[in-house]
Amino acid sequence: MPEAGADARVPGLEERLLRQLEWTVMRRLDGLLQGDYRTLLRGAGIDLADLREYQFHDDVRHIDWNVTARLQTPHVRQFTEDREMTAWFLLDLSGSVDFGSADVTKLAVSSGFVAVMARVLTRHGNRVGAMLYGTRVDTVLPPRLSRQHVLNLMRLMRQRPQAEARSGGTSLADLLHTAAGTLKRRSLVLVVSDFISQPGWEGALSRLAQRHEVVAVRLFDPLEMELPELGLVTVEDAETGEQLFIDTSDPAFRQRYAAEAEAREAALREALAHAGADTLELSTDDDLLEALLRFAALRRQRGRLKVGGRFPAHLRTELPQAAGGLS
Repeated sequence: MPEAGADARVPGLEERLLRQLEWTVMRRLDGLLQGDYRTLLRGAGIDLADLREYQFHDDVRHIDWNVTARLQTPHVRQFTEDREMTAWFLLDLSGSVDFGSADVTKLAVSSGFVAVMARVLTRHGNRVGAMLYGTRVDTVLPPRLSRQHVLNLMRLMRQRPQAEARSGGTSLADLLHTAAGTLKRRSLVLVVSDFISQPGWEGALSRLAQRHEVVAVRLFDPLEMELPELGLVTVEDAETGEQLFIDTSDPAFRQRYAAEAEAREAALREALAHAGADTLELSTDDDLLEALLRFAALRRQRGRLKVGGRFPAHLRTELPQAAGGLS
């Protein structure tokens, strides 16, 4: 993925990049994520398929009150999924996504993922919209289904004003609250972020997942998990500008850093799981195609094993491990 820098405004760059992704990635994903009859990413079907007991996170609008009254237990209607859907990308473009320890930044990974997923969806008649967050939700792209619409979205991501990178920190809750108030129809919602944010977004994500199908696409860089031994270095917060002088040659400091990173990882994964969102983890050193293929395999596996709206207890912890980083 080219970096989002001085070349971001070169005419035709988005077209060349999208064409490259279509040849290298999308051909492999097309039949996996969007089949001709039953889609892996579910829409809002209207054909009644079954009834089952109400489970936490179910949409209360689907409760069948007649059956509930007769059986004295809440039951919900299940519908045959529709091939058409509306997908929304909630894009965190705050300063922290500019980070990358090697040649690829988290922003470049985000751009590649959004381009591939948006094009796969629009090629099959699904509409795609987006909300872009810098220091606030500054751009809302209404859902459309054309290829040019995908190119416009790529251009907006790559031409994000660099001045927006300085702020008091990311408030992911603002983006999620805006989405909850804007999205009226049940949709597929992909939250693409590194989830480096002020606290308080967990409840907003949970409420969003109660009405929509939510996938949390978590961006990260390996350097955020473990510091290399580089001696005395100055590090700077990309969003607040705060600087710290640290000694990376100190083993005790590196151990404390790794322990803090591990605790943060565990808390983040627990929060995402509690919110009822599927999670796709994308690293800056990961292969985009392989990550998306793992994601497709996980969703198919979940579709086969899901029983009564929940996974069997012995599978709830095994599936994320078997999916190779997906939960």
